[in-house]
Amino acid sequence: MNVRDQSLHREQTLSFYGVPVPSRLLLGTAGYPSPAILAEAAKASGASVMTVSLRREAAGGKIGQRFLDIIKSLGVRILPNTAGCRTARDAITTAEMARELFGTDWVKLEVIANDDTLQPDVFGLVEAARVLTADGFKVFPYTTEDLSVAERLQKTGCEVIMPWAAPIGSGRGLANIAALKSLRAYFPDLKLVIDAGIGAPSHAAHAMELGYDAVLLNTAVAKAADPVRMAEAFAKAIEAGRIGCDAGLMPPRDMAVPSTPVAGTPFFDIE
Repeated sequence: MNVRDQSLHREQTLSFYGVPVPSRLLLGTAGYPSPAILAEAAKASGASVMTVSLRREAAGGKIGQRFLDIIKSLGVRILPNTAGCRTARDAITTAEMARELFGTDWVKLEVIANDDTLQPDVFGLVEAARVLTADGFKVFPYTTEDLSVAERLQKTGCEVIMPWAAPIGSGRGLANIAALKSLRAYFPDLKLVIDAGIGAPSHAAHAMELGYDAVLLNTAVAKAADPVRMAEAFAKAIEAGRIGCDAGLMPPRDMAVPSTPVAGTPFFDIE
């Protein structure tokens, strides 16, 4: 019998903090060959949410303003991030500045612990999330797949959790599938978005097949030989993964099972 956990699919239309989000692909804006290619890739992806770093282009400057104008012209919702912050205090200050600049209380919260792995500082992350949610922010925390950290983030008021698939920019795909499955099963009502480590459309499809709500990625598209076509490929993979999960994937088996029953066929009657 195929498995279909209805508790994971009560909401066919994705929403974050009560705001409907048409696409399950969230796209980053860093590292593209040019602003024009970024714009074309965004259109091809169908993404309705794009992340922007406050530190990028010193947003109030001439170049930064031009960049923001391009993003705004796409008609997407901006999700400011606190990329590059190493402490909870820095992340909080950056989020406050982003709210002023971008006019949104959404923030992708990043507090980085290690420069080599870019692994989140989960202690600083929880502390910053606690302060920001109390101040009215809608926090999207970038974290590991650790279930206990997700519990603490939820208790601070986070309605969305963004576990990594693998280190940022590594392109390794889902490094700890068992933990990601556990996270999904433990939090059936929490919005879970895979963030970081996705390198191929098949990785994104796999994440969606596990029942995740969405995927956020950047480098895999920005650094592709053809970012526009890659953006389109990810959009289709995410849609396919979601449909596959919703349709009910067959469970894996250790033994072979014939797809065509042999019992009752004429061959059994031949001596």
